[in-house]
Formats: sequence, C-alpha cells, structure tokens
Amino acid sequence: MDSESTTPTLRKLVAFTLPMAVFLTLLGLAGVVRKPGAGPWLESPEYWIYPAQTLICGALVIWFRREYELRAPRKVWFAIVVGTVVFVVWIAPQQFLGFAPRLTGFDPDVFSGRPAVYWGTVALRFARLVVVVPLVEEIFWRGFLLRYLINERFTTIATGTFSWVSFALVTFGFGFAHSRADWIPALICGALYNLVAYRTRSLASCVVAHALTNLLLGLWIMQTRQWGFW
Repeated sequence: MDSESTTPTLRKLVAFTLPMAVFLTLLGLAGVVRKPGAGPWLESPEYWIYPAQTLICGALVIWFRREYELRAPRKVWFAIVVGTVVFVVWIAPQQFLGFAPRLTGFDPDVFSGRPAVYWGTVALRFARLVVVVPLVEEIFWRGFLLRYLINERFTTIATGTFSWVSFALVTFGFGFAHSRADWIPALICGALYNLVAYRTRSLASCVVAHALTNLLLGLWIMQTRQWGFW
C-alpha cells in the first residue's frame, strides 16, 4: 500500500486533537485568571469559561465532522449498560459509602433571581456535559489516542483494536486528566469506555456510553445539589 495513502493528513490529525487541546486550554485558563475578590468575571471564571468551551469546542467538532467515524452506534445495549455502571461508580463514594458531599462547584443557583439567565446557564451546562464533553473526549481518547499508540498512522487502525500498551496509557491518561477527587472513578471509567470500544468497535457507541453517564450524573447533581461533581 502506498505509504502516502496511509499517512493521516494534517487536517485529520487536527480534527482529532484540536478540540481536546482547546478544551483543556480553556479549562486551565480558569485557574490562571481566577482572582478572589476581583469581581464576578475573575472570581468565578467558570461561569463564562464553561459556556465558551461549549460553544468553541462544539463548533470545532461540527467543523471537522466529516473527519470522524461517527456512524450509527453498534451494540447500543452494551453502551447503555456501561454508561449506567460508570454513573453508579462515579457517585458511589458519596451515595453509598458515606463520603462527604461535594457541595462547592459550578452552582447555577447564583442566578436564581434571574430565571432566564438561570435556565440558560443550566442548558449550556448540560450541553457541555452531555454533548460536547462526550464528543470531544471520545474523539480524542478512543478515536485518536487508543489507535495512535498502536500505530502513528492511526487511520489504518480499526476502532476498537486492542493493545495492552494503548489500553493502559489511555486508561491512565483519561483518569488522571480529571480532578484529584475523581481519579479512582475516572480510572475505572476510562477502562470501561475502552471496553465499549473493544466490544462494539464503534466510536459512536463510546460517545453514547459517555453521554448517558454524564446525563445521569447531571440529573443527579441537580437533585442532590452536589455541584462539585460538575
């Protein structure tokens, strides 16, 4: 096979990595610009950075949509089971094991006196949680890195191809990319989402599992008001 035909184009590489890079950059920006007592824009920058992440990263995924192998998901039942199990694992310390509730975080109630702003904030937060995050993260972790660690010409590697090295590195990378409080559930989560890729060989199924986890988590957060899970 012609080596040029099997080498990913620059556009393909950018499509799989840029949304995640922008997402992490904006996330890091929140810590850089945060200045207690400096007014709402700098004291709580997540209230504008998170919507910016949603809009910018969502736009990037739409722009590069033709580069992704997001065909109809396969074995959706398996993705649903895994997505639900991951949700239970994620909330288990607080819900079942008696850990202290995580009450501090992105609290939309700061806008409770302005209903339009409140519901707009909640809608954008769910759009980020349920749509943008699953797409951006699964495109990068399972769509790109899980294959790239097998062969740098990752487009020649089928989604769900197994290797111990890529499994371990993606699991640990995914896990430790989360906040310290979430490391253990995130490591389990990373391994289970990898399993979805291996079982279904479908990037879309990985997105479905991740989106379901996050939808259930978001609803649980709104019910329990444990904003630290956002």
